Amino acid sequence: MSRVGKLPIAIPSKTEVSVASNNVVTVKGPKGTLSEKIDKDISVKVEDGRIVVERPTDQKRHKTLHGLYRALINNMVIGASVGYKKELEVVGVGFRASNQGQLLELSIGFSHPIYVLLPEEIKISTETVKGQAPKVILESIDKQLIGQVAAKIRSLRKPEPYKGKGIKYAGEVLRRKAGKSAGKK
Repeated sequence: MSRVGKLPIAIPSKTEVSVASNNVVTVKGPKGTLSEKIDKDISVKVEDGRIVVERPTDQKRHKTLHGLYRALINNMVIGASVGYKKELEVVGVGFRASNQGQLLELSIGFSHPIYVLLPEEIKISTETVKGQAPKVILESIDKQLIGQVAAKIRSLRKPEPYKGKGIKYAGEVLRRKAGKSAGKK
């Protein structure tokens, strides 16, 4: 059995899960609604307040899909009930972040500001506190989408290893290098 796939998914209160005949799993919760098309070989059952994902055989393809779809459904349940949040820090002298609606404006050391238009599914806010790096806070119910958007924003100016300037995830530990002066002794 797949270690991930065999675990049942607990359905939180105020969350509804339904499986359509064409293998589409829909999760409705306080934060919103998500749906995912599941492979025809994998069966999904809702019983006793739990979701159970099963596979027909022990073929390698079925084993991989078993764990994958269990994880995707679990992410949908968590997203619809609690939601996901990612924080990015914009580290550098003169680096700024602000937003108007879904448009994120970043001043990150280039000769011009960078504008990023975010999808409607993502709620964005920016926070600037004196003495701290500006923060970009992303919230969504879709784990895959929020991760992809956060990675895209980070890729605009990845943190460099000498001073740590750039866009990094909050709490991310960077591997720092000593630089030129460390070798001269």
